[in-house]
Amino acid sequence: MNKNRLKKLFLSYTLLPALTLILPVNNALFGQSPLYTFYEHIEPVIHKNCTPCHQPGQAGPFNLITYEDVSRKGEFIARVTRTRYMPPWKADRDFQHYRNERFLTDAEIQMIEGWVRGGMEKGKRNKKTKVEEKIQPAARPDLSLQVPDPYLIPTNSTDDFRFFTVPSKLPADKYIKKIEFLPGNKRLVHHSRLMTDTTHKVRSIHGMSANDPEVSKFEKYPPVDKFLYGWVPGNFAIEFPKGTGKKIYKDSDIILNIHYSPNAREKQTDQSTVNFYFTQDTVLREVYSLAVAEDNISNPPFEIPANEKKTFYSSFGPIPIDISAVAILPHMHYLGKTFKAFAVTPDGEAIFLIKIDNWDFNWQDTYQFSKLLKIPKGSTILLEATFDNTKDNPANPTSPPQTVTYGWETKKEMLDFVLYYLVYKEGDETADPYE
Repeated sequence: MNKNRLKKLFLSYTLLPALTLILPVNNALFGQSPLYTFYEHIEPVIHKNCTPCHQPGQAGPFNLITYEDVSRKGEFIARVTRTRYMPPWKADRDFQHYRNERFLTDAEIQMIEGWVRGGMEKGKRNKKTKVEEKIQPAARPDLSLQVPDPYLIPTNSTDDFRFFTVPSKLPADKYIKKIEFLPGNKRLVHHSRLMTDTTHKVRSIHGMSANDPEVSKFEKYPPVDKFLYGWVPGNFAIEFPKGTGKKIYKDSDIILNIHYSPNAREKQTDQSTVNFYFTQDTVLREVYSLAVAEDNISNPPFEIPANEKKTFYSSFGPIPIDISAVAILPHMHYLGKTFKAFAVTPDGEAIFLIKIDNWDFNWQDTYQFSKLLKIPKGSTILLEATFDNTKDNPANPTSPPQTVTYGWETKKEMLDFVLYYLVYKEGDETADPYE
């Protein structure tokens, strides 16, 4: 065997493997197609799990839509997905599944790692694929209501709770298929609750502080819908199943109860917006909602002593009819650590609703079930929530810890659970409600 042939064999079996250990994995360097490409492998995963938040007008601080967007942040994306910091999804997937889950499998995380190490190859788009290169513009709402004037947020470094009213001027009753709240000031809008009024006698509450004693005079005009929708950090719009809708009456006023976080900066304003999308289909079934709150706890008072952890148990029931659960929204503040909700049927069967083992105030969702969950007549909804008011809780807003009771302020606590439901119909639990 000649010397040249021996040299080639030596390079093939020694030097080349050594290079693959030293150099970043890039099959293109050796004339081969890369293992992963953006269009074939990465784009579908990013668009499903990341882009809903990382696009204009949403919570993400940068866009993740195009190849250029994603490749610029490639190393960062690989790191935060490897540690499972992103995408944020707090509900236990072994307990229950949801339509709006954001979760990467181990294989998908490894694929992103491989793509980044391989040089973030772009690849070629398959024109037949259903995945679009760019996210389509958002649908135009049927009714967009903005708080009439910019609200100047106080600079006294305390929580601020304000009521605003916006006339809908709807000429007829409508059924809502989707509700969306857009905070005008993302840094300071802490949460918002939407209610509806048909009396028009609550309009003068506009601009009032929730702590104003004058607010109590409006309590004699209870809202038609006490909880039309709630927005909290990390939450997206809620969409109801096909053929259903949340009813909003003709000429209703929308009441917004907005909580602003403490502000020390001058000239911080907010002018938030509510968008309604009305169903164009025939509405066969109406969506209703129920709420389980602090008043329902079985071990009162609702108080978390300083330097203690405390678990509360709450219940709602028995439910008077068969219902089909559409979506749920749990809510706590910074002391919250774990949250569990399930229904117990008259036969003693448990229906799992949600389980969160590591509560994060900054990432709260409206969890929409993949399929409707039947909750039979006579069932009771049970909640179990644990709060940590010790110095070991890094999210504790007070140092040293202080005894905490109920309140809307961030330094106080809440224990809420909202459930959207339909009156049960045979077959609800087996059909895809959104097809």
